[in-house]
Amino acid sequence: MEFPFAAFCFMLAVLLSAALILIAVFHLYVFDELKKNSKNFIEHCYGLNSLVLPEYGIHFCIMFFCATEWFTLLFNLPLLAYHVWRYRSKPARCPGVYDPITILDDGTLTLCQVEHWCKLVFYILSFIYYLYSMIYVWVTS
Repeated sequence: MEFPFAAFCFMLAVLLSAALILIAVFHLYVFDELKKNSKNFIEHCYGLNSLVLPEYGIHFCIMFFCATEWFTLLFNLPLLAYHVWRYRSKPARCPGVYDPITILDDGTLTLCQVEHWCKLVFYILSFIYYLYSMIYVWVTS
């Protein structure tokens, strides 16, 4: 019995999805702290910005392209497109996506929270789908 490449991709995707879930939960925690008017909002923004590129980099569409998992690739493309758009439209004056000057605006902070709740739901659904697909590929091979 051989170990298919698709199973390896799904196994890696399960682990990376767990990491993405933790990153999304951390972002939500920091946004909640910012909403409570914490004193170190600039430090919080730099902490958030330090996790943006790893979050975007973990996105694993190339891996599924190589494994010819087309449905999974199509499932991930909307979030990949959103990440590209979000990073390209970042403020020019800050190194990351979250600007310490405008993050305390109530509308911006609420929008960021909604964005990360949606990402958290997507990552949880992805985790369940990848786990199911990994088991399915192992059983059928």
